[in-house]
Amino acid sequence: MRRFSIRWREAIILGSLMLLAGCQSSSSVTPHRDYVLEKSRQAQGADQRIRFLVIHYTAEDFHTALNSLTDEHVSAHYLIPAQPPIVNGQPVAWQLVPESMRAWHAGESGWRGRTNINDTSIGIELENKGFTQRLLERQFYPYPALQVALVTSLSRDIVRRYQIKPQDVVAHSDIAPQRKEDPGPLFPWQQLAEKGVGAWPQAWRVKAFLHGRDPQQSVPMAGLLDKLARYGYPVTQDMTPRQQRRVVAAFQMHFRQRDYRGNPDAESEAIADALLQQYPSAAN
Repeated sequence: MRRFSIRWREAIILGSLMLLAGCQSSSSVTPHRDYVLEKSRQAQGADQRIRFLVIHYTAEDFHTALNSLTDEHVSAHYLIPAQPPIVNGQPVAWQLVPESMRAWHAGESGWRGRTNINDTSIGIELENKGFTQRLLERQFYPYPALQVALVTSLSRDIVRRYQIKPQDVVAHSDIAPQRKEDPGPLFPWQQLAEKGVGAWPQAWRVKAFLHGRDPQQSVPMAGLLDKLARYGYPVTQDMTPRQQRRVVAAFQMHFRQRDYRGNPDAESEAIADALLQQYPSAAN
């Protein structure tokens, strides 16, 4: 009797699948060699694996970077030359890792409470020398117009493909401020934001939050760090004063590129307030 009941239940299930196969479009039923997958019902408890887009510079020439990024130690999804070659009237970028696969570009990192950013990001490397140390300051190198146009177009497609939020288009220095400084203060974040890639504070909001204060007026470091943490920066309670300044400097290098000394000042606080207001999900 039990065996009959089991067979009857199997017959009902098989009949239901056959009925579904007849009623559903062919795209919902996928035959494989040894089994069939029915895909007409999809779970709601899922989300996109790709959440972040990380921008880097190579700090070396294109061919050296290409060799480095295709060995077994580090990798990135894309590499863009400083002067991209033109094929059929269009600039060329190198894809080194399929977007469906994880690349090793972020290292130890964190953003908006997440760690292991390699697992949830796409990385773009830009050929750029980085900087030259000159006495007490560093001279960063600019990005050529064609390279910027290409990274903008590529990034815009990636952002659309994965619905990446503006505040989740980040610098390597944003997600690893204690170790990294790329893509540096000359990367044109505002220009990309105007094309729909990444975040940028609206000037009128910054002015409103500044509320007539001297932009260089000192503000409490703890309060500024709290706001940067709410926006996404990796901030911990045990950071040394030097580490705290590096987080502030990374923020400034992204959003106030003329002065990134890491000083907690009123303008930096106003920019943070503006960003949190513009992109409220960053505070969640």
